[in-house]
Amino acid sequence: MAEQHTTYTYELTYIINTVLNEKQIQDAVRRVNNVIQEHGGEVVEVDEWGSQRLAYAIKKRRNGHYVNLYFEGEEETVQRLERALQIDDDILRYLTLRVTPVMERQRHEDRKAYARAQAEAAKEQAAREAEMEADEDDSEDDA
Repeated sequence: MAEQHTTYTYELTYIINTVLNEKQIQDAVRRVNNVIQEHGGEVVEVDEWGSQRLAYAIKKRRNGHYVNLYFEGEEETVQRLERALQIDDDILRYLTLRVTPVMERQRHEDRKAYARAQAEAAKEQAAREAEMEADEDDSEDDA
C-alpha cells in the first residue's frame, strides 16, 4: 500500500535581524522561500511587514524585520524548514501555524475588507484630483 502524504496550508511569521542591510534581508527571505520549495512546498503569499520594534530584546536586539508568509506543504516540509530557521543566525524568531478552516475564512474576509478599503481610497483620490482639476480650470477661465 502506497504511503499517503497530506498537504496543509501553513502560516509562518519570522523576524530577521535588522543589523543586515536591505540586500541581505532580501537574501534571507529568498533563502526561506527556497527551503520551502526545495522540500516540496509551495509559497502562496509573502508579506513583508518591515522593521519594527520588538516587545522585548531577542539576542540583544530591539528591532527586527518581520515577514509573514503562507505556504502549502507536508509535515516533513515544516520540520525541515524549522530546522533551517533554527540554524540560520539571521533569523531571530519564528512561528509556524497550520491554517485551520476558521483562519482561512478570516484571511479571506480580511483580504476582501482590505480590497474594499483600497478601492474606496482610490475612488476618493480620483474625486479629489477631479475637483482640483475643475478648480484649476475655473481659475484659468477667470484669468
